[in-house]
Amino acid sequence: MLLQLRVTVPSDRTDEVLALFAHCPGTAHLAVLPGASLAPAGDLVLADVARESADGLVSALRELGIDRDGGIAMVTVDAAVSSAARRAEERAPGDGADAVVWEQVVRTTEADSSLSVSYLAFLTIATLLAAVAIINDSAVLLIGAMVLGPEFAPLAALAVATLHGRRAIARQAGASLVVGFLVAIGVTSVVVLSGRALGWFGTELLTADRPATGFITAPDRWSVVVAVLAGVAGVLSLTAAKSGALVGVFISVTTVPAAADMAVATALGGGAEFVRAATQLGINLAGILVAALATLALQRAVWHRMPRTVPPVERVTGARG
Repeated sequence: MLLQLRVTVPSDRTDEVLALFAHCPGTAHLAVLPGASLAPAGDLVLADVARESADGLVSALRELGIDRDGGIAMVTVDAAVSSAARRAEERAPGDGADAVVWEQVVRTTEADSSLSVSYLAFLTIATLLAAVAIINDSAVLLIGAMVLGPEFAPLAALAVATLHGRRAIARQAGASLVVGFLVAIGVTSVVVLSGRALGWFGTELLTADRPATGFITAPDRWSVVVAVLAGVAGVLSLTAAKSGALVGVFISVTTVPAAADMAVATALGGGAEFVRAATQLGINLAGILVAALATLALQRAVWHRMPRTVPPVERVTGARG
């Protein structure tokens, strides 16, 4: 598994960057285009590296100030037909599927957790769909709402930001969670009130038997277990670049359904049901966040114990001097 690093380098530091890649056993292909970068001015260095080496290389490039005076872009290489690529992956310790490129994780979660119109729209639509599922006691609609909900992204961003001390990202993720759920619950409450006014349903819904969706307002010890497992699986899917596993995470937790039940209870005057749904929502959010933090901390501790694939910058530049 390879990543391509596209590095914009001030011309006076190109030799240092080339030496850095040359000394890394995980480097498969290396090229330099002198003067190719116009803004900022400098050279363009292209390197295909084993995923296991990417995090160390990015850290070393930042030590050289490349992120400040130039730029570092990372692109996943879907397939590389190359003996050099195979050798680079063999030389780099560990498994590419388990390697964590922390800067990539930080940037991805930051982008996905922004309080955008699309984020609010998806969360609101998911909550509305979950409300329809609750009213009709439909498990199929409930699963659709859980898959559609985008709330895991800010939870993951909050965990990553907390671990890495990125306060701005933590504030952004926290705002996305709070504002997103407030907007989604508010809009859904208005829609449910409209349905009640039209005579589609009434307060009898609060006491109706709901075998397919009644678990939403029945938080118990298993709610904690599911939230913790979902948090672990969600973080692993993000850090290991296996986003397909996130679908299973979304289906397993009841954050969006709990928010929808809060909206239904608000519109129909069900105070006790609102409390139970809010408890379910709180358990899920807290369980996912704590599990995500613990998983990230463990991954960082384990990954830091792996043999270095990138020598210290001082050693590389000293060897050249």
